Amino acid sequence: MAGIAASISSFGVLRARESGSNAASLVQYSGLRPSANMPIASIRPIASWLISTRAPKCRIIKAQASTISAPTRETDPKKRVVITGMGLVSVFGNDIETFYNKLLEGESGISLIDRFDASNFSVRFAGQIRDFSSKGYIDGKNDRRLDDSWRYCIVGGKRALEDANLGTEVLEKMDRTKIGVLVGTGMGGLTAFSTGVEALIQKGYKKITPFFIPYSITNMGSALLAIDTGLMGPNYSISTACATANYCFFSAANHIRKGEAEIMVAGGTEAAVMPTGVAGFIACRALSQRNGEPQGASRPWDKDRDGFVMGEGAGVLIMESLESAMKRGAKIYAEYLGGAITCDAHHMTDPRSDGLGVSSCIKKSLEDAGVSPEEVNYVNAHATSTLAGDLAEVNAIKKVFKDTSEIKMNGTKSMIGHGLGAAGGLEAIATIKAINTGWLHPTINQNNLEPDVTIDTVPNVKKKHEVNVAISNSFGFGGHNSVVVFAPFTP
Repeated sequence: MAGIAASISSFGVLRARESGSNAASLVQYSGLRPSANMPIASIRPIASWLISTRAPKCRIIKAQASTISAPTRETDPKKRVVITGMGLVSVFGNDIETFYNKLLEGESGISLIDRFDASNFSVRFAGQIRDFSSKGYIDGKNDRRLDDSWRYCIVGGKRALEDANLGTEVLEKMDRTKIGVLVGTGMGGLTAFSTGVEALIQKGYKKITPFFIPYSITNMGSALLAIDTGLMGPNYSISTACATANYCFFSAANHIRKGEAEIMVAGGTEAAVMPTGVAGFIACRALSQRNGEPQGASRPWDKDRDGFVMGEGAGVLIMESLESAMKRGAKIYAEYLGGAITCDAHHMTDPRSDGLGVSSCIKKSLEDAGVSPEEVNYVNAHATSTLAGDLAEVNAIKKVFKDTSEIKMNGTKSMIGHGLGAAGGLEAIATIKAINTGWLHPTINQNNLEPDVTIDTVPNVKKKHEVNVAISNSFGFGGHNSVVVFAPFTP
């Protein structure tokens, strides 16, 4: 329960600033301006113990001089980590090829919400998944009980295992104590949690289902996937808001490098397009309000952006030591070279004005990967379509990569919305498909680009681009920063 509460708090609570009265003025992570149709005075004050009334000034951090040697990549096949399988659940379906082809076409998956009656909500659209089926992956009885977050996790995870030729019969012949699961979520079983609270309030404690706690807590996706497949290696979840999936990739790779596992099923899952989730982000003033133009609402780096668009789904990778992959003759999609995680240590929702947390995370990821900045020529950006966040990320990228003339940068969220804890998983798959196909999907709705964005954002139309080294960024409320580095596999 604490995990659920912490997750909701880390996503949904934003800075309160006194506005001359007892009313609170909310300024979310994106730096959105208060909108005319949402009067500030109508918002109840947020308790001072929950949130600071003023973002602290960035502390000045002095860099210490050090001798920097030329970067070298890992050569030990036991420690080299490769991607041998991918699985997803997305607004474009569950098939990897269909997913990426839709992205290349520049198709928007954003539409009006019809899962529940959102007619009275000030935001009525999202990247809602429709016609999802778990047939062949979850039995009917369990399927009816499960929160969608866990359904997406199990289907995405099993599809990734199948893609890696690690189906049931193959797994039964393997040492499953060396195969782990690390699929995180930002919000957990939000529908299960909300339904349980509603039952308690309306009908009393005796009407709460015994599945209330198990299907609410954030670790259950990894646990259920392991129970279904018999995987007995490292198993837990990470919840770092929108940075969750990248944190999972980073930690999973380290389990392999340390010899604690040979294979890790890793990624993120989320299912927050439901009344509590949407209402919570509306209260934060975090969301775009383009109800009359849903498909044009998510517009990273565009001057007319007004907030992010909620999405959902799951993105899962099979991460494997090169030694294990070679032994079993696995196909290899790409190599995970390294990653990093840092914290802004600044504010619950506002990014550091100096960009140090993000730029240092990028630098550390390249150091971990044994890659020089000059080798990177593709960035799958966090790019949520928020006022401050989009530009803060671009400025951090410019700090690290002095010459960005050869770099392409795109925003997957422009088409599928913000998958929260699943975002990094879906975007990692998009990054790897870019490596495999040599095509970058566009950032759609690029009609009025910010002048400070001088990097090629692949506006509106896909581009042919041979990826040398790619980074995928994910940042979350709480100041959680994460960057993972992928490259074409070379023996």
